[in-house]
Amino acid sequence: KSMKKTSIWSPYRESLLQIPMVPCAGSGKIKTIGTKFSLCLNCSVFFFSSDVGLQKVLKDHKISLRRRCECVTEGNDEKGSRTLLNKIYTDLYITEGLSEEIHIQHEVKQLERAYKIQRLHDTPIRCQDIFKSLPDQHRAVRVVLTNGVAGVGKTFLVQKFTLDWADGLENQDFCLVVLLSFRELNLVKTEDHSLLTLLHVFHPTLQKLPAEQLAVRKLLFIFDGLDESRLSLDFNDSRLVSDVTQKSSVNVLLTNLIKGNLLPSALIWITSRPAATNQIPPLCVDRVTEVRGFTDAQKEEYLSRRFSDKELSSKIISHVKTSRSLQIMCAIPVFCWITATVLEHMLITEQRGELPKTMTEMYSLFLLVQTKRKRIKYHEGKGRSPQELLVCDGERLQNLGKLALEHLEEGKIMFYQEDLEQCGLHVPDIAVYSGLCTEIFKKESVIFQKPIYCFVHLSIQEFLAAVYMFHCFTSRNTEVMKNFLGKTYSELSLEDFLKIVMEKSLRSKNGHLDLFVRFLHGLTVESNQKLLGGLLSPTENSPETIKTVISNLNEMNTDDISSDRSINIFHCLTEMKDLSVYLEIQKFLQTEKRSTKKLSEIHCSALAYMLQMSQEVLGELDLWKYRTSEEGRRRLIPRFLLYVHAQSCNSGNPCFRPKAQCLKFQILQRIISDNSGY
Repeated sequence: KSMKKTSIWSPYRESLLQIPMVPCAGSGKIKTIGTKFSLCLNCSVFFFSSDVGLQKVLKDHKISLRRRCECVTEGNDEKGSRTLLNKIYTDLYITEGLSEEIHIQHEVKQLERAYKIQRLHDTPIRCQDIFKSLPDQHRAVRVVLTNGVAGVGKTFLVQKFTLDWADGLENQDFCLVVLLSFRELNLVKTEDHSLLTLLHVFHPTLQKLPAEQLAVRKLLFIFDGLDESRLSLDFNDSRLVSDVTQKSSVNVLLTNLIKGNLLPSALIWITSRPAATNQIPPLCVDRVTEVRGFTDAQKEEYLSRRFSDKELSSKIISHVKTSRSLQIMCAIPVFCWITATVLEHMLITEQRGELPKTMTEMYSLFLLVQTKRKRIKYHEGKGRSPQELLVCDGERLQNLGKLALEHLEEGKIMFYQEDLEQCGLHVPDIAVYSGLCTEIFKKESVIFQKPIYCFVHLSIQEFLAAVYMFHCFTSRNTEVMKNFLGKTYSELSLEDFLKIVMEKSLRSKNGHLDLFVRFLHGLTVESNQKLLGGLLSPTENSPETIKTVISNLNEMNTDDISSDRSINIFHCLTEMKDLSVYLEIQKFLQTEKRSTKKLSEIHCSALAYMLQMSQEVLGELDLWKYRTSEEGRRRLIPRFLLYVHAQSCNSGNPCFRPKAQCLKFQILQRIISDNSGY
């Protein structure tokens, strides 16, 4: 009491006022010190009292992001199906770099290659380290482009990253993280906005954020789902936007942000399916990463966690291991859910017969399971068989198939209410089939009250599109056939129809019809037609017709397509349960006199696939030891490139990896420039 009290700040007041202090983004209590300063009691950071309002804005923003990201839906969007992200999230396999032929492969092909490369010990990177420069990188990472096939977990990945930031667990050097999806941005594609008003629209908690703060803070913008974008991103557009308050169209705003004209210090993270990544010029991207989904161990972990009955989960895991196609596709979390749904239903109901091994079988059964569940939920069709239920729902499912086909042709996976109505569908039609088609509502702002729809997974859209197309062929719907094939093909035979559709799929630049045409061939199998009897018009497939279809596949001309794409012909044979090529290749691999047997082109496609999916890495692979045509050797190239990658991964010398990448590039260059030489 006898001591004289004085302020410790007095001698330093003027100097402190000149320091550009950065306020914390914590959620601690604020204590005012004098008239100029405040103290966060949570993290002991001093800042100007004038920034207290900013602290509240950032705190409210974190709370909003936490609410948005902490709960997710898996597979369908039924009420009550939301669960905590942290409860179900499993770390995904992420690597740096992009596949050589990423823009000309269907996503199933990319997954097959990723499955093989996973087992060759590529070094994964942590999601939290995605912006950290590697030791040999000399420039900062500002723009990251993350690609991965549909359903592989990209959205869960960015939600987990955002949730960890909002919870104060990771990447706390970011003052502000802004999460935006292209499906949301599509809603304002015709409007003009400044970056500031765009933030206000999609994140109302930031409405009190001063414009000048955006330029001095460390910001991260996450744009999820480039493949879902309906914006026209033109990076050659010369219109310049450099101020956060300057209005322009949304696409011009985004291109300026990505190019660095607007907020050059802000970091950008974009996620996309592979086919859409070429919308972003390589010069604008500092790092490319790839999400490859579940590893083998993570698949088992997921399936074990999904079922409380350990015996049931063990049976399902054992069955998945018996089919290489199922094992590969289960790297996608959504496909794991589809497989688990079907196998659980079959094992619990004690259905007789073999469990599904082809994709067409799996998806046909998935459709039956969803139909039966819908009927039970709405107390309809008691005592009826699954096929009878399909007949009752035939018109609604055909309309869903029409929607799937029209949007598949256009490369679209997101659609709105007006798209439904054009195909004879209404909102209740979607609501009762939540296992096939899901609805996404955003409720933070009035603008998000417009519902957006998509199929649970791209492969479901492709399957329903194939079912609808097969129905149109058998019922002679000439209008749909003409729109799809470009001519009036009302009198085509089945073998000619499938040949023309296959040729069209092979002309596709990115293979977006590959799985669709694979399902079409699977639908020619009598057992699959019986499963879907309520949806398909009667058709007579004589043994001679099936034999001709198989012959057409074996003789298909693939001179002008990627060697990886030609493997889809082999997959179509597998869907038709024609194992002759597979058995011939197995016999070929077991013989010691391989050089004496000539391989056809379809044999080379099958051999490339079988070697690519082999559990072991070959010690040697010599294209010239195989007696085949020039086209046959070309089809073996995917396996040869993978062999080079395997050697680079298994080499103890880290210098070998860039050399291997260079070798692969030179091989591809030579193939393109000189089709006759190896």
